[in-house]
Amino acid sequence: MAESSTFAGVLEFFGKVGLYDVVLPFILVFTIVFAILEKTKVLGTEEVSGSKYTRKNLNAMVAFVISFLVVASSQLVEIITTVSSQIVVLLMLSVLFLLLIGSFFKDGEDVFLHGGWRTFFMLIMFIGIVLIFLGAIKNDDGDSWLDIFWNYVSLNGQGGDAIGSIVLLVLLVLLMVYVMQPKAGEKKEKKEEH
Repeated sequence: MAESSTFAGVLEFFGKVGLYDVVLPFILVFTIVFAILEKTKVLGTEEVSGSKYTRKNLNAMVAFVISFLVVASSQLVEIITTVSSQIVVLLMLSVLFLLLIGSFFKDGEDVFLHGGWRTFFMLIMFIGIVLIFLGAIKNDDGDSWLDIFWNYVSLNGQGGDAIGSIVLLVLLVLLMVYVMQPKAGEKKEKKEEH
C-alpha cells in the first residue's frame, strides 16, 4: 500500500470530525441567509443618531437558526454539498472558456462577451444550475429528479409530446419577447423624452 501524505491525513481527519458535513455547510448557509437579510432589510431597521441601520442581531439570530435547521437535515446537507461542488465545476468551465476566448484578443481588448452573447451564456449557466439542482435532489428510491424527468421524456410514450410541448413553449416565449421589444427608433425617442 502506498503511504498517504500528511495533508491527506489532515483532510481525512477533518472529514471524521464533521468539518465537511456540519461546519462548512453551516457557515455557507449562515453567510448567505445573513447577507440576504441584511440586503433586503426584511426584519426592519433601527435609527441610531439619525442614521438607519439594519437589525444585525435579529438577522444574525434568524440566519443562525436557519443554518442549524439545515445542518440538522442530512438530506439538505448532501444537496448543498453536491450542488456547491458541481457549481464550482461549472464556474471553472466558464473561466476556462473565457481563457480560450481571450487567446484570440490583443492586449488591452475587452475579452468579456457583450450583448446577445452574454445573455446566451448566462442562459446556459442558468440551465446548468437548474440541471445541477435537479440532479442533486433525490426521491426515496434514490433517483434524482433529473433522472425521473429524463426517463419520462425519453422512455415513456409521452416523450415526444413532452419535448414538442417544451420546444413550442420556448418558441412562443421567444416570439413574444421579440414582438414586445421596442424598435431602435422607439428606444431613442423614449430616451429623448426623459
